[in-house]
Amino acid sequence: MRGPEAADWALSRGLSALTSAELAGVMGVAEEQVRQRLHAPVRRGEWVMPVRGLWVPVPPEYRSWGAPPGIELIDAMMRHLSTSYYVGWLTAASLHGAAHHAPQVFQVAATRHQRDRTIGRTRFTFAQRDVAKMPVVEHRTRSGTARVSSIAATALDIATDIRLAGGIDNAATVLIELAELDEFRTEDVAALATRFPAAALRRIGWVLGEFTDRDDLRPLQSMVGADALRPSRLDPSQSPAGRVDRAWMLYVNRDVDPDA
Repeated sequence: MRGPEAADWALSRGLSALTSAELAGVMGVAEEQVRQRLHAPVRRGEWVMPVRGLWVPVPPEYRSWGAPPGIELIDAMMRHLSTSYYVGWLTAASLHGAAHHAPQVFQVAATRHQRDRTIGRTRFTFAQRDVAKMPVVEHRTRSGTARVSSIAATALDIATDIRLAGGIDNAATVLIELAELDEFRTEDVAALATRFPAAALRRIGWVLGEFTDRDDLRPLQSMVGADALRPSRLDPSQSPAGRVDRAWMLYVNRDVDPDA
């Protein structure tokens, strides 16, 4: 098979990714010749190689982008790299329907260090984490599924890694939006909280208490009582100053202004 025909051939058979060895077999060439044979189709946006040795056929509607969206690439990429992962933080919140601003990057937790990369229009950023302990949901994609942190895990990740969440104001905005989802349960957050720093649950409880009318915060408050030896900082980038909210054992060390 000639290189110009290969992408449409793969797409017509529901093949979302092929290795260099598999493509060599399809095209009847040596594996080391695959890259040369696909040079022109890659320039036309018909193929993309997100990681070495893995080729993804690009559907016609995404060829002007240079690659399918990140959610369509991530599972094949990480399987090829033999690395466990989940899509997390603001990207997961957006996939759950809780981010009214589209994230600027596609955030992924992985068991091994991965370099950040841009593929088509998607900027992938990776953080090394203990992925095995995190509950995930299988998010359906065009080509299969992708592993996305659960709503409770997403909230706790955001409340832990304030920098990755775009700062405390944006973190508060997204936590409020997550709490508006029908599937959000404070019991789920409390059950998972022991796997995270104490500050994460305290920040979630404080944000929900300040900016929502939820009346189901008792599971979170009971967890604070169990480990409240010293206050945490609401904004970890600021010094531990200001008043201490005793209910949540937090230094309220700055004003928080979530987006309306």
